[in-house]
Amino acid sequence: MRENAKDPERHAQRMARKKKVMEERMANAQKEQGVLVVNTGNGKGKSSSGFGMVTRALGHGMKVGIVQFIKGKMQTGEERFFRDVPNVDYHVMGEGYTWDTQDREKDVEAAENAWKEVARMLKDDSYGLILLDELNIALRYEYLDLDQVLDDLQNRPEMQHVVITGRNAPKELIELADTVTDMSIVKHAFKDLGVKAQKGVEL
Repeated sequence: MRENAKDPERHAQRMARKKKVMEERMANAQKEQGVLVVNTGNGKGKSSSGFGMVTRALGHGMKVGIVQFIKGKMQTGEERFFRDVPNVDYHVMGEGYTWDTQDREKDVEAAENAWKEVARMLKDDSYGLILLDELNIALRYEYLDLDQVLDDLQNRPEMQHVVITGRNAPKELIELADTVTDMSIVKHAFKDLGVKAQKGVEL
């Protein structure tokens, strides 16, 4: 531990400096708008973070749209919980992981059908937040037209928030986004220890 790390006087001085910085930032951040959030990277937690934001939005009485790309074969805990919650419009549109389907034509059709649902939501200002789970994977494999996706996102209602998850977010989407988090792996139970996907953790 650093010398004097627990010194109350030093701690108070540090917190006073931090408070000043934070107050200045908050005073300068007066703009209100819908925020485009992208959670990407190889680490665990991208979808979990997205569903956490769904919970937060519902807590504020917002209407939420959820469209899951790729996933579809197995029912997740999120789907079990959120599907029948008031103010949630939930769609599981995938055909399963790409290594399971091994059928590009079928995957493209599923992604295009999913985007029709998304496009409908993006035109409707009654949706306060929309979660597009694993959209980045559909974009990586070019199941969807990237330019169309970017245009639809850019033309959404002014106060509508969108959260996009999945590895390998395209640079064009990262450039358009307001907040981007790249999650990295330090250790993972499946890859490092051979632990199968567990209910309540991955499922």
